[in-house]
Amino acid sequence: MVETKRVFASFSVDDIDSADRFYNETLGIKTELVTDDGPLFLYGPDGSATLVYPKADHTPASYTVFNLSVDDIELAVDDLTALGITFDRFPGMAADERGIHRSGNHFIAWFKDPAGNGLSLVQES
Repeated sequence: MVETKRVFASFSVDDIDSADRFYNETLGIKTELVTDDGPLFLYGPDGSATLVYPKADHTPASYTVFNLSVDDIELAVDDLTALGITFDRFPGMAADERGIHRSGNHFIAWFKDPAGNGLSLVQES
């Protein structure tokens, strides 16, 4: 067994400064740029951390790399839409006019960061 101090996920972007502005200013996530050219830590309100690192030959992930749990998904979608964020729709997955997919008590809306990585807003009851 490996004894760890902490665990954290990571994903790449093509422009660390753009990622820092997007995650901090647009999404309101606390960020910490480790050096001027990255990597960047994203901190959740619970203290969890995600590492975002610059990669010159970055290819956007084909899956959701980062999920944001929210209390009111409709308000969060409206706020981000007002900032110019477009929400993704996927074939075979019904979504309302805002782009929110509803499945029982689980609501989700997908969008992309400036590097093209898939993100989501999630509301669970």
